[in-house]
Parts: sequence; C-alpha cells; structure tokens
Amino acid sequence: MITVSTVRELRAQCDAARAVGNRVGFVPTMGYFHAGHRSLMRKARHESNLVVVSLFVNPLQFAPTEDLAAYPRDLTGDAAAAAAEGVDVLFTPTVDEMYPQPIRTTVHVEGLTEGLCGNTRPTHFDGVTTVVAKLFSMVGPCRAYFGRKDAQQLAVVKRMAADLNLPVEVVGCALVREPDGLAMSSRNAYLDADDRRAATVLSRALHEAAAEVVNGARDADAVRRVLTGLIGTEPRVQLDYAEVVDALDLAPVDRIDGDVLVAVAANVGRARLIDNMGLSVGSTSVDVDLGVVAQESGS
Repeated sequence: MITVSTVRELRAQCDAARAVGNRVGFVPTMGYFHAGHRSLMRKARHESNLVVVSLFVNPLQFAPTEDLAAYPRDLTGDAAAAAAEGVDVLFTPTVDEMYPQPIRTTVHVEGLTEGLCGNTRPTHFDGVTTVVAKLFSMVGPCRAYFGRKDAQQLAVVKRMAADLNLPVEVVGCALVREPDGLAMSSRNAYLDADDRRAATVLSRALHEAAAEVVNGARDADAVRRVLTGLIGTEPRVQLDYAEVVDALDLAPVDRIDGDVLVAVAANVGRARLIDNMGLSVGSTSVDVDLGVVAQESGS
C-alpha cells in the first residue's frame, strides 16, 4: 500500500490503473476504521484491481455545534487496517488540499435530504455530496462502496451520481453490527459502558418492528409506535426520529408495501447514533435486511 496526500498523486495512480485496463474500486471514509469500513474494503478488493481508500474528516458536513474537533482519529491504526485488507492506495489529504480556497460551489440533492437526519442536520448532506462529488472527480471512473448503515447518505449519493452522469457505480454494502446488535459506527467510541448497553435498544426496537411486519402489520404508524415505545423505555437514549419511508425517495409512507426503509436516530451520551433496516414486502412474503454481525471486532 502507498499513502498519497495530493490530488495529483491520487489521479496519477487511478489513471495509470485504468490505462492498462484495470478496474478501480473506491471507499470514501472519515477514518477511525471498524469492521464496517473493513467490509467495504474487502468488497472493493474482491471486485477491483486497484483499491483506493480516502481518509478525510470533512468539515463541510459538520455544523458549528457538532463534533468536528472531537471526531475520533487514528491515522496509524487506520493505515495498518487498510494495508491488512489489501488496499493499494490510501488517500489522506489535508483540509487545504481538499479546499485550497473558500468553496463557492456546493452540491444539493433536493427532496432526499430534507427529512430523516436532514431535519436536525440541515447542512450535513450538502457537505457530504460536495465532498463526494469532489472525490469522484479526483478518482475518476470507478465503483464506489458505501455502507447501508448510512442509508440516507447512500440514497443521496446514488441520486447525485445519476443526476450528474458521473462515471461512478455506487454500490451499497451490508450494515455491520456488533455481536450485541449495535450498528458499528466510529462514534460508538464516545459511549461509556452504561450508554453502550443502553444504545442496543435501537437494534432491539428494529427487530421488534420487523417481527410485527413479518406477523402481518402493514400500518406504518403502528410500526412507528412500536419503535418509539421500546426506545422510550431507555432513559439514556433521546430519540431524534423513528420513521418508515419509501426506500427509493425516502418519502414517509402510510402503508408498508414494496421496498421500505425503517430508520431511527437518537442521542446517547455524547454520540448521535443512527440505525435502520430494509423491508421488502410482497403479497405473500416479507424480506428483512437488518445487516450482518461482525464475527469479531475489527475483522
């Protein structure tokens, strides 16, 4: 693995790979790698000749009151993890390299960014889409891998790439969970032992909601009540939202039918956590996607 920190070096590596017919796989991250990140790298490694991972804590997606300065960082550990997963190029730009002058151009995806996390983080997704558009431009034609834990982000990035005719195939990959069910997140590092135990109520609520749908519930409000009721039993968890939305356009639904996303967000101690599950509801069957459990931490 080589580590590069400039756009010029990154483009040279990607262009050279494509020039000899190789496929580029790209995993954009903010670092502090866990098993979810590493699963994306493995997927890229399996499907690509050149695997590129970017590591950049993007200031544009943090509001002034959010945790930019405190966001967990471990460049040495991240580099070792990326090398262990067979990554070819680790891109670690500075803020000045990514934004050499005050930015005047941003990317906004209308409609998909106003609900869910957009209600309480109104500037977040413009920061995400702007930096991802820049990274896609730097890497060039590739497959880009994103985890389904950030389901709204995945939907937004897919729509952005399609609307702008970017030469990037956006690939959604499984949400990865800890053995106790907690969705893996770099922000889990903020949780003390009591908050860590309390946070598992989010996945337990999703499992309970899934069971209701499998048993025949189709009223979205009833499923929302299951979520809010169970999460409300845990005083350390302050619910932000519990929503049932269309999986494609993220619009709230009244009836659970077809492809649906059930998503929750909550504040637990210092951490803002999100979790979700996908449902595919047909006339005679219900498929539930709650992600996968990591076999061991960090693997």
